[in-house]
Amino acid sequence: MASASEPSGELSGLVAVVTGGASGIGEATAALLARRGAEVAVLDLTVDSVTGHFAQRVDIGDDASVRAGIEAVAERFGRIDILVNNAGIGAQGTVADNDDEEWHRVLNVNVVGIARVTRAALPHLRKSESAAVVNTCSIAATAGLPDRVLYSASKGAVYSMTLAMAADHLREGIRVNCVNPGTADTPWVGRLLDAAADPEHERAQLSARQPSGRLVSSDEVASAIVYLASPAAAAISGSSLAVDGGMQGLRLRSE
Repeated sequence: MASASEPSGELSGLVAVVTGGASGIGEATAALLARRGAEVAVLDLTVDSVTGHFAQRVDIGDDASVRAGIEAVAERFGRIDILVNNAGIGAQGTVADNDDEEWHRVLNVNVVGIARVTRAALPHLRKSESAAVVNTCSIAATAGLPDRVLYSASKGAVYSMTLAMAADHLREGIRVNCVNPGTADTPWVGRLLDAAADPEHERAQLSARQPSGRLVSSDEVASAIVYLASPAAAAISGSSLAVDGGMQGLRLRSE
């Protein structure tokens, strides 16, 4: 049930596609879109755990898989109004630590994957009167983080793509924005922590680098995504919304 402060039904009649919607930020986004009234389609590599949404197994690193998934959604619902490009993979290391193969693998998913999915969805988005694309970017696009060169490069590209896509498609009635999460408490971050020599110390370090002193939750990022995708944000395009506990803009004094 929606809370008194949470609008209900504002997305009724709209169809939303969420890539990477089976876990983490994508799962939270799909759930919130549905609570707001949208029909939701989840595209992910593994969809066995998805319940309550139309789900298709899609590899965004493969164009044929993407096109088949998007067409399955369009055939099922007859329209696509909202696209959330959330699927992505992580990478660690300095510029010396990843070989060409790893660079190609990560950029193929995190950057070209967004291009593939959006390209396939565009014919349907152009028919919508409420068309919106929201890309999941990262604080790594705007802040230099240690041991994240490849990941940062991919998210920097997502940020630039968002601006260029917004310019290309605004006059077609399609808004394009992105969210820049800080370090989010997701399964991927959980796996990184589990692999650390001292998981509790590493979690404390990740939490402390955000002025709020804690990790961002998937639900908090989902709220920002759904806002940008909704008619409430009809005047917003080409924007990035930081959901990072103040990491991007704040420099607090030490206590």
